[in-house]
Amino acid sequence: MSAPGFHHVETWIFDLDNTLYPASCRLFDQIDVRMGEFIADMFKVDRVEARRIQKDFFYKYGTTLRGLMSEHQMAPETFLDYVHDIDHSPVPANNALAVNLEALPGRKLVFTNGTVTHATNVMQRIGITHLFDGIFDIVHSDYIPKPERGPYEKFISDHKVDPGKSAMFEDIARNLAVPHDLGMTTVLVHDDANEDSAKINTISGDAHGAPHVHHTTDDLAGFLAQINSA
Repeated sequence: MSAPGFHHVETWIFDLDNTLYPASCRLFDQIDVRMGEFIADMFKVDRVEARRIQKDFFYKYGTTLRGLMSEHQMAPETFLDYVHDIDHSPVPANNALAVNLEALPGRKLVFTNGTVTHATNVMQRIGITHLFDGIFDIVHSDYIPKPERGPYEKFISDHKVDPGKSAMFEDIARNLAVPHDLGMTTVLVHDDANEDSAKINTISGDAHGAPHVHHTTDDLAGFLAQINSA
C-alpha cells in the first residue's frame, strides 16, 4: 500500500527536540548533562552511574522524568526547571524552514515531551514562534510522555484535532505508532547525529521501514518545500 500524501492535511503537528532543529546543534547534549547532574546529586552516585540510571529510564519510560516519577515518586517541577536551564544559542535561525512552515495550509502545533518554556526558547531562535498556534508539553500531558497513548488523546481533545486530517513529524519512530493508529500521516525526521533516537529505533525494531512510518526525511525544510510545491 502506498503512503498517504498531504493534500488532506489541515493540522501539522511537530515534535520539538531534534525535529524542528537538527541534532547536530547538540542542544539535547546539554539537557543530557543537566539530567546526569541532577540524578548524581539525587542518588549520591558518580556521573557514570548517574548516566546509566538516566538512560535506563529514558529507554524504558520514554523520558528520564517519567522513570523518576514512576520508580521514585519524584515531583517533576524542580527537575524540569533544572534540566532545561541551558544555552539555546547553538540553535540557528532557519529561514528556509520558516518560509515553508508558513506556506503550509492550516494550523501548526508543537507536541513535545519538553516544556513550553523550552519550546518557546528554541522556536524563537529558529524564528518560527509566530507560525504556531499552540504548544502541548509534558505538563499538559500530566507528565505522561509520548509514546503512551493518553497524551495523544488529550492533545487531540485539547486542540480539537481531527487525526484523519493531520500529519505528525517526529525523530523517534515509536512515537509515531499511536498517531498512525489514530489515522494521522506520519513522518520520521532522521538525523545521523541523533544517537539516542537511532538507539531507540534500533531497540524498538523501528527502522525506516516501520509500518507506522509513512515518510522519512533528513531535511525537514526541504521535505516541506516538496509538500508545498505539490
